[in-house]
Amino acid sequence: MITVVVPTIGRPSLGATLAAVGTRLPVIVVDDRPASRAGPLEVPERVRVVRSWGRGPAAARNAGWRAADTPWVAFLDDDVVPRPGWAEAVWADLAELTDDVAGSQGRVEVPLPPGRRPTDAERNTAGLSAAEWITADMAYRRSALEATGGFDERFPRAYREDADLALRMLSAGHRLVRGERVTVHPVRDDGFWSSVRFQRGNADDALMRRLHGPSWRAALGGAPGRLRRHALTTGLGCTAATLTAATLTAAWAARNRDQAGRKRRLSVPPVRGRRLTVPTMRGRRLTVPAGPGPLAVIAALAAAGWAVLSAEFAWARIAPGPRTPAEVLRMAVTSVAIPPTACAHRLRGEWRVRR
Repeated sequence: MITVVVPTIGRPSLGATLAAVGTRLPVIVVDDRPASRAGPLEVPERVRVVRSWGRGPAAARNAGWRAADTPWVAFLDDDVVPRPGWAEAVWADLAELTDDVAGSQGRVEVPLPPGRRPTDAERNTAGLSAAEWITADMAYRRSALEATGGFDERFPRAYREDADLALRMLSAGHRLVRGERVTVHPVRDDGFWSSVRFQRGNADDALMRRLHGPSWRAALGGAPGRLRRHALTTGLGCTAATLTAATLTAAWAARNRDQAGRKRRLSVPPVRGRRLTVPTMRGRRLTVPAGPGPLAVIAALAAAGWAVLSAEFAWARIAPGPRTPAEVLRMAVTSVAIPPTACAHRLRGEWRVRR
């Protein structure tokens, strides 16, 4: 009745996932490592292995369910650990479902470290416990997968491909429900720059908007993103940098004009009131306003706006966390890098979906 499909890129955690599934259900592991890294996978003999050759999790899951021949296909990620009794629980979740139900999601638990507040990365992982229709533990009818075409392989990462399929299932008139089985999703440290790398998902958000319209987040019960604030922060930063460079360049050129290929330094007399007198190349004297010009003022205002928005973003990530020196440093640095990175990936995604 049920086949378990686990796409993998060869993580060491795969062994724990397979051991927790047990031996009662047929299991297909989809090896999504590229050909250059596709050595033998260490899996139990009872586990069938198919290959998707590094084409991404959407393509790997498609290869898995198409290789299955049971009415239901239960997808698990290769870094989760089903609770004891999961095989019996998934059977119970699916056995009595009516024909209009195409999918059943397991309950995902994310254990957080005791005795301290979670870090930004840990809180992001903990959000999976409330996420809708994620393939960390999601079962679909094989017939529904066939009718909808399965996962959209234009999503190259483990991001939004499950949400896209769920919205297409719902649009086709199917129902999706939550089961009682429980799967644990451990937290892991993906490195100092992980939050910056994860901004690549903004390119996939562009495809989601193209496919499902601007209200796709609300349809999944998700909160609005920060892309507009990131765009404002990035715009202010670029404005400040550009105008500051232009102001400095103009000031340098005004004081270092060249006549007949020879450089001549201009001496600037003391400021008198709000104006100063500057000698020109031809011996004349020109009176110009003293102090910063309009471009310098605009640059200063833009820089102040950028600093305020960057500080607000950093504090929003620091405040609920442990506030250790390492965490504060990580949040401060990555909060500066995230807005322009997110905008760049979103622009790349918009360009890609419009080609």
